[in-house]
Amino acid sequence: MIHQLKEKGMSWWIKEYVLKRAIPIPKLLYAFDIVLCRELRDKRPKTLLFFLKVALSRQLSRRDKLPAYNTVDDAVNLLRNSKRIIILTGAGISVSCGIPDFRSENGLYAMLKQRGEYDLDDPQQIQIYPSNFTPSPCHHFIKFIEDRGQLLRNYTQNIDTLETLAGVKNVLQCHGSFASASCIECRTRVPGKDIEDDILRQRIPLCKVCQANAAQARAAVAAAKKQEQSKKKRRKSGNPWDGDHSEDEDEKGIPKVGVMKPDITFFGEKLDDRFDRCLEMDREKVDLLIVIGTSLKVAPVADMILHIPHSVPQILINKTPVKHINPDIVLLGNADDVVVHLCERLGWELPRAKTRPEATREGLRKRPSVETGKPPPQPPRRVGNSHVWLFEGAEGGNWLETLEIDSREPSVFGDSPLSQADEDEEQVDSHNDRGAKRARVI
Repeated sequence: MIHQLKEKGMSWWIKEYVLKRAIPIPKLLYAFDIVLCRELRDKRPKTLLFFLKVALSRQLSRRDKLPAYNTVDDAVNLLRNSKRIIILTGAGISVSCGIPDFRSENGLYAMLKQRGEYDLDDPQQIQIYPSNFTPSPCHHFIKFIEDRGQLLRNYTQNIDTLETLAGVKNVLQCHGSFASASCIECRTRVPGKDIEDDILRQRIPLCKVCQANAAQARAAVAAAKKQEQSKKKRRKSGNPWDGDHSEDEDEKGIPKVGVMKPDITFFGEKLDDRFDRCLEMDREKVDLLIVIGTSLKVAPVADMILHIPHSVPQILINKTPVKHINPDIVLLGNADDVVVHLCERLGWELPRAKTRPEATREGLRKRPSVETGKPPPQPPRRVGNSHVWLFEGAEGGNWLETLEIDSREPSVFGDSPLSQADEDEEQVDSHNDRGAKRARVI
């Protein structure tokens, strides 16, 4: 039952065991070591189904790592041979474009927290408006995979539309984008460029259709009022207007002028139904999941990884560890550096991308496209005998140090012999300064 749940998903499982086989929910819960007291067993089916979904979600969150995949070589082979790849992306793939991420050590939240300019409890309380940015190597990497016919779909949490600018066709912008905006009153939709000037000048963008309708209604009211007044005798005071008339009456029947809201999903709002439909279709086809540049903290997109069949290999490419998931290969570092390394190993040549400003604690500084005197990038380094590899820019602190120590124990990851390339890399590392090596890990 647990195997079927992890492979076929919660919806299939509930249909099979609750509807088709008609097994009582308390009995199903008992199979997951959950015993309901008599009072709860007598609850309505809707309440019992909620308890069951909680239990199933807990099981889905316990993914077992696939022991066959551990190394960068394994990641390269998966990229070369997979036919239907889902790529889930977040803010980390746009950092090099000049758009800071939220939660990393140098992310936007850390920058604002240090400055003390805003009283923020959570990075979700700020929005970024995309300006004149160009796609990063990560965006071109996704496009390259699509051009090779290997991309099943790119699910992006970003609203900057850089995937589209890079030419990616099969992309689902889970949280919407600034590509368009809609009136909250009449639902008129316009291109995002139509409201850009108002937003950048910190003006509230108002719906032009609503404004025209309101102006037309006011003109009609004024004409009717004038016609009515012309039929009345002027008062002795010479005032042509009725004394009991108020400005509130003028607004009766006048439609409200709506605000143009960018077509993005704000925090607390429900995602478009297309997200659920696409995930339901794609989970039956996917043969590789790659997560790039996201800490997977914002539901429901963060939860989609739980609903992919657990037998599908997973690769995480991120600056920091994501500790609540269990991917098969973890490549920590600057996302651009990681994908460029993988492409070099695969013999893939990405389009040249212009380097844009990069976020720092001091603000946004321009980084030259060619940095003279910069040493060539160091090869990735394996953390102990684990499935975690470190590239330039990797963060992880004590978690990495603990993992390196623990992964040296054979019982933790089982027998995972090193490939020839790994053995050569280990020999090279043995000649390096051990103290400097540990300092980099910490």
